[in-house]
Amino acid sequence: MEHIDIVAQIRNKLDEIEYKENVKIIMAVESGSRAWGFASPDSDYDVRFIYVRKLPEYLSLYPARDVIEWQLDEVYDVSGWDLQKALRLMYDSNPALQEWCSSPIIYRESELADPLRELAKECFLPKRALYHYFSMAHSNAKKYLSSDEVRLKKYFYVLRPLLAAKWVVDYGTAAPMLFDDLVKAELPEILRPIVEELIDIKKNTPEFGSGARIPELDSFINEQLESIKEWADKAETRYNDKAKLEEFFRSVVL
Repeated sequence: MEHIDIVAQIRNKLDEIEYKENVKIIMAVESGSRAWGFASPDSDYDVRFIYVRKLPEYLSLYPARDVIEWQLDEVYDVSGWDLQKALRLMYDSNPALQEWCSSPIIYRESELADPLRELAKECFLPKRALYHYFSMAHSNAKKYLSSDEVRLKKYFYVLRPLLAAKWVVDYGTAAPMLFDDLVKAELPEILRPIVEELIDIKKNTPEFGSGARIPELDSFINEQLESIKEWADKAETRYNDKAKLEEFFRSVVL
């Protein structure tokens, strides 16, 4: 099925969600490997959305769930968060939410999308992001890159959080979603041909096979893991303004 047909189907699904769930979708974006820029030909579509209900539903004795899980199969992974849940998570600078707000692939957005993105920028906490990226890179490296032969695509799931952490340290902002942006800004030039070759294989091969570990990337990963932990420990601890989040929520539902 052509990509353009898939996107049309996604938008139809979003219409269906709004109608059947009686919600308004604020934004709907791609959140997985397609948004990162290294999808395989058979990668699924990870659609994430933020929605808001009408005021009476927030005043109910029996409130609706704050998550809508719409579809999960080989092609689609579609789910969303209620605005109330999203704002509570935004207080802690939730990394997934930060990424949704910066996704380069947008399927739907309302007039509230840009104000929500601006609020996410204000709520970004570098220390929280650094610990998140360290945990992700460390656990993926241990799980996928510890044997003599590894699934080569798993290097992306270690390198991306490492480079994102370097971005946070260098720029003090949320890292961009596109892996290519992170490679250009943060990966040493000597390693780029290796990574670019892996990207080309992944983009054009449905089944990205296994192979021997890559010593140059392993050394970089080990060095960066140590650095990220140090950066995270030294980063300033600060907190977001709950009142600003409350004000935004009330401005939407009242």
